[in-house]
Amino acid sequence: MSKRIVQKLGLVLAFALLLSACSPKLDWRTVQSSQEGYSALFPGKPEKIERKIPYQSQEIPQILEAVKIDDDIYSVSTIQLSKDQITLAPKLLEQLQGNLFGRAGVNIESAAALDASYQAANRQRLSTKDYFLEFKSTGAVEQSMRVRWITRITPDSGARIYQLSVLHTAPARVNAKQFFSEEAYSNFFDEFRPE
Repeated sequence: MSKRIVQKLGLVLAFALLLSACSPKLDWRTVQSSQEGYSALFPGKPEKIERKIPYQSQEIPQILEAVKIDDDIYSVSTIQLSKDQITLAPKLLEQLQGNLFGRAGVNIESAAALDASYQAANRQRLSTKDYFLEFKSTGAVEQSMRVRWITRITPDSGARIYQLSVLHTAPARVNAKQFFSEEAYSNFFDEFRPE
């Protein structure tokens, strides 16, 4: 090939790389959520949604930060419990897990799981568990999810329950455990830092 063709090919390749760097799929950013007590690495700018979860005749506030990239929704939800509500944490967590496991037709013992760890803001490594769920088919779309729950005591003796998840929706079923082990998904889970 001539030198001129090689230069043009190099220019086209450089331009293609620049365009792909602008893609939201590659737009990783650390989001500091001081009010919810965490930092997380999202593949785009998340939107924040506030809602109330009914639980034992109470309305428990939940903050959700989420971003949709192609077929995936990356999200972190935070439930803040005061020191007067801390006794609700185990049963509330059980309800959250039960809702998702029920949709997938499994329970906590039969769900595909993997031992994992996370690093708190103080750099302490703590163990946790990731669950890989494949939801019942609707015929037109298939949904799979990787989800992790973390409960942390707050400085004011309350608690925060975090739910990290990536929901994948596509026409074809994927093997959730294998699919969500890819780097783009692992980064999201590995870089979550609660206080």
